[in-house]
Amino acid sequence: MTTKIIVKKDNSIGQLIFNQPNKRNAISLDMWQEIAAISQQFSKDDGIRVLVIKGAGDEAFSAGADISEFETYRSSEKETQNYNQTMVAALDALDNLNKPIIGLIQGYCVGGGASIALHCDIRIADETSRFAIPAAKLGLAYHWEDIQLLTSIVGPAFAREILYTGRQFSSEEALKMSLINRIVSCTEIVYFVTRYADEIANNAPLTVRATKQMISEVLKDANDRNIPLMNELVDECFRSQDYREGRLAFIEKRRPAFKGQ
Repeated sequence: MTTKIIVKKDNSIGQLIFNQPNKRNAISLDMWQEIAAISQQFSKDDGIRVLVIKGAGDEAFSAGADISEFETYRSSEKETQNYNQTMVAALDALDNLNKPIIGLIQGYCVGGGASIALHCDIRIADETSRFAIPAAKLGLAYHWEDIQLLTSIVGPAFAREILYTGRQFSSEEALKMSLINRIVSCTEIVYFVTRYADEIANNAPLTVRATKQMISEVLKDANDRNIPLMNELVDECFRSQDYREGRLAFIEKRRPAFKGQ
């Protein structure tokens, strides 16, 4: 039986690879369950500093949830609730992963695939990428948290356009909307993302983790922000051995060897 999700570790870089290329890497119910478990494993692995998510092959990051399962798992209200809870748990696990996540996007990034991409910290696509959230074409609606996330990234005007039309957008359009961070040619994107992930992994892990947590906090409503947590994250960095190592490396004009301590 083919593994639907491939997990790899290359030094300090983890990889989560959707492996259903014959279905454009559509995400089945058991894959949503796996995403949650894998995210939790990567969070606990101190040897991993960055996670890269991508699809097998170059035709699709993911064409979305596996619609062939909908008649089985989403045909009744109770089944739909169970399915949606599984999906939300996977996306929450990605949000709670305490390391940066890079989405390496080639080809189709649609529906549930786009949802996963939105939960990545950085999205890098090639010129073949196509983006869509076709809920309006299927007669379903996204939860308000998903709408909030999309709107926080692209703004209300583009969020309306994406959701009202359900159409596919090119990578150039996605870049103009800030849906992605940058476009890299299809011949160079894998090398570029690997080098990009290495650059992040070589930085101080405590600083990167603090930054990820604080950005999540400042995006909340003012009354919901955990100010003591953010202050403690700053203090933790200043108390760390890595901060001392960073200062010493700067003085000695060498590359710092950060340990996340």
